[in-house]
Amino acid sequence: MKSTILAPVLATLRTSAMTAALTTLASGAFAEPVKYVLDPSHSQVVFNYNHLGFSNTVGMFSGFEGEIQFDQQDPAKSSVSVSFPVRSMLTGWEARFQHFMSDDFFGADDTEVVTFTSTSIELTGDKTANITGDLTLNGVTKSVVLDAVLNQVGMHPVQNQPWAGFSATTMLVRSDYGLGAFAPYVGDEVTLNISIEAMKAE
Repeated sequence: MKSTILAPVLATLRTSAMTAALTTLASGAFAEPVKYVLDPSHSQVVFNYNHLGFSNTVGMFSGFEGEIQFDQQDPAKSSVSVSFPVRSMLTGWEARFQHFMSDDFFGADDTEVVTFTSTSIELTGDKTANITGDLTLNGVTKSVVLDAVLNQVGMHPVQNQPWAGFSATTMLVRSDYGLGAFAPYVGDEVTLNISIEAMKAE
């Protein structure tokens, strides 16, 4: 008698559990990438190059803008786009900055920007990937590959919102972008070290 009374209840519970499970699977299968925007105060591109064999000189771009469409369940479906003015370059020496902005190198005014837009992401490990994208620099667009690492994803302890951190490296040949003045005495190969923080868009 008891089993007869409980049968509809158990059937309802089983149906509810199955519905919940299917809903969870469906939502996971069709989850959309989440938009993150770069934190300009903690996003930098540091570049270095050999100077006449005597030193490795360093400069930086910082305070730039961009966004990441981040699919944490399937990172290969993520994407990234970044842009920043050439004249946001930091060298630590005003005369060097002015030389870089001269016609020897960029000949840049306030409107000239550097852009990077990803075209594909290939996972190489649990937290590593090769991000291929189009880099436009000095009016020249070429495909480059970033060796990227996901540092951390979680709640920011101060901002109290979802946050993500990434780092990446790559190497450019500056003469490929019409910036080859004084090569090979000043190194033609420029190493980039990239550090990015991004917050979930509101």
